[in-house]
Amino acid sequence: MSTLNKATFAGGCFWCMVKPFDQWEGVEQVISGYTGGHVKNPTYEQVKSGQTGHYEAVEISFDPSIISYKTIIDLYWKQVDPTDDGGQFHDRGDQYRTAIFFHNEEQRKVAESTKYALEKSGKFSKPIVTEIIPATTFYPAEDYHQDFYKKSEKEYKEDRVKSGRDEFIKAVWSYE
Repeated sequence: MSTLNKATFAGGCFWCMVKPFDQWEGVEQVISGYTGGHVKNPTYEQVKSGQTGHYEAVEISFDPSIISYKTIIDLYWKQVDPTDDGGQFHDRGDQYRTAIFFHNEEQRKVAESTKYALEKSGKFSKPIVTEIIPATTFYPAEDYHQDFYKKSEKEYKEDRVKSGRDEFIKAVWSYE
């Protein structure tokens, strides 16, 4: 059995960032949480206030012998608007910005190369503002946030519709 690797991404509300990764073979776990801030063990209310410096994020544990980091990062790009520096969709504030948190040098290189390729693709008319930064302590969110799309299916679906995320994804990526 292969050793599991981690991938950590911020892409707006973490509720919407779990399901796209959770359904892939080789992904063992997707945890909603907080990273990148200056408060130890932050709560949802603290992070939501925008005062802790944390991003809402997901930490993905995956088996690299089954699914590559490159595949996972390609999935990530197709879940976010990488040109929005004020949040994601209807979630506004620094805690909802996009970021890739690399766990090693190889992940940094893959993240940089995929960002560069996306910039050169002409898919977006505005610059890609997603930061690529070293991973720091990841704090799992409260239990009621974990697997939200399964636990609160109706609210999850309503939030996705309200956010405009799915419309954006369809408009940008539908022809691929």
